[in-house]
Amino acid sequence: MKKILTITILLLLSVSWAVMAQDSTQQKYKKNKLVKAEADFLFSYYQQDGNNAAVTGGLGTELLNNVATNTGFSLVYQDKRENLHSFSFNVGVDSYTSASSDNIDPNTISSASSGDVHVYPSLSWELDNQKKRFTIGANLSYSTEYDYVSRGAGISFSKYSPNRNRELSVSLSAFWDQWSLIFPKELRPPKPPGASGDDDDDDDYATTPRNSYSASIVYNQVINKRLQIALLTDVVYQQGWLSTPFHRVYFQGQTQAKIEHLPDTRFKLPFGIRANYFVSDFLILRGYYRYYWDNWGLTAHTLNLEAPFKMFQGVSFYPFARLYTQNQAQYFAPYRQHNLTETFFTSDYDLSGFSSQFVGVGLRLAPPKGILIKPLSALSVRYGMYRRSTGLASDIFTVNLTYKFK
Repeated sequence: MKKILTITILLLLSVSWAVMAQDSTQQKYKKNKLVKAEADFLFSYYQQDGNNAAVTGGLGTELLNNVATNTGFSLVYQDKRENLHSFSFNVGVDSYTSASSDNIDPNTISSASSGDVHVYPSLSWELDNQKKRFTIGANLSYSTEYDYVSRGAGISFSKYSPNRNRELSVSLSAFWDQWSLIFPKELRPPKPPGASGDDDDDDDYATTPRNSYSASIVYNQVINKRLQIALLTDVVYQQGWLSTPFHRVYFQGQTQAKIEHLPDTRFKLPFGIRANYFVSDFLILRGYYRYYWDNWGLTAHTLNLEAPFKMFQGVSFYPFARLYTQNQAQYFAPYRQHNLTETFFTSDYDLSGFSSQFVGVGLRLAPPKGILIKPLSALSVRYGMYRRSTGLASDIFTVNLTYKFK
């Protein structure tokens, strides 16, 4: 699968470069037309707390603080054949502190896992052939953190009708991850005789792979002047080390923990429908529903609602809400509720049965003459509050700036 995706991406890029090279030799008198160039800057602050940390077996602090930035640059230009080429490059950087991760080694005041920086650049390209009414695209991504490295790649194809009222899109993606096997302090195997160093979080650990492959299909349809809908589905397959190596699990009548153990494959199958209804020039209603199923016995329902309201030219206010519920995965049990005879076990409350609500408001400014200066075309400010029935609570504040070069 990895070789197929790599070869396909190289072929797509080769075709694009060949087309551009041919045009430059045969039609040198024509110039490429720059359609759009812009930069996006995003800043967000996230904080959470709860009392069901999987690091300590389903009990313990879930306190976490995260500061994230994302900088993106995009360029759209038209070639000699009037095809639109879109290039985008993004770099995200998250800096976090986690009290629960610090409990990987409860005997230390602080360890490397108590805080870290997550860096994730990505690059994408898309070609829109407006004469033949199709688009093709490819993307590459990379992500690194203290305990894993991830490499990703994807390709996409879509076909749309002459009036763009219908569009069918298909995309394939793959991620190849490497986990560092950082076990809880007391469950680490002893070092071989003669090995140097101690067992802190700065050591070099053995690694193990985790691969994810997905296919997505999206069908968009304009019903009438007011209503648009989209049908979405994904097929996701994961293989490798799907447990988290530093998650503890405690059993009935036992004081000694074990390392979380989950199957090494997982199959996910979500279905969704999205609808946008234009009530008036000032109000849009946006809704989204998704049903999720996987072979670990977990099913879930998600309902998203958003109502952007145009207060006056260039100023929009949008409240939003997301309602979510899921049943318990078959391998989950709370602290000291697992039986020693079980093959697979976890006390990670992300796999428990719960319901949650995420509600908030946003404000977007996009005046025709820009904000203070014309190139600064848009400013969005958003606040969201998340509450889970297990007691986990979080808040996120986001600011997004868009700067247009042309």
